[in-house]
Amino acid sequence: MQKSQAEIIEEAEEAKTTQTQTERDSAPTRPKMRRRLKVAHPERCIGCLGCMFACSRTRTGTVSLDSSAIKVRTQGGIEGDYRVVVCRACRDPPCARACPTGALEKKADGKVVFHKDLCTGCGSCEKACLVGAIAFGKEKMPIKCIHCGACVEFCPHGVLEIEEIPVEGD
Repeated sequence: MQKSQAEIIEEAEEAKTTQTQTERDSAPTRPKMRRRLKVAHPERCIGCLGCMFACSRTRTGTVSLDSSAIKVRTQGGIEGDYRVVVCRACRDPPCARACPTGALEKKADGKVVFHKDLCTGCGSCEKACLVGAIAFGKEKMPIKCIHCGACVEFCPHGVLEIEEIPVEGD
């Protein structure tokens, strides 16, 4: 007995689905990844502050250097180089460990999340940050990088990059 065209198509689709599932099952699993901001080329920084303005605009909707989670500092006076200070996404973040209320919490994927409702504004996280990447804003709340990458897009000299790093434990 000859099969109809519809039966042939249905069998072909089933075979393709089975093959795709087999390929998926036998493919090596990729580790989960997360994003991290990286100061890739600090020597290129000219101190334009575009990254800081982009950060504050993205985070708060206002253009304010005080509301930026990334800081551009001079080192060596007016003729010195610039130093870009940003959260390094530490494996064992001292800022989260120092927070007495759990307002800064390290998640399973390695990110440190800020819970504004738990923050008392004590400043322990700011003091604990080894690179000085946490500052307190006008609201007396910590300003911390969330590694969104907005600053990367506005840096005209490629100082900053977003990198994908494996999630710990995978």
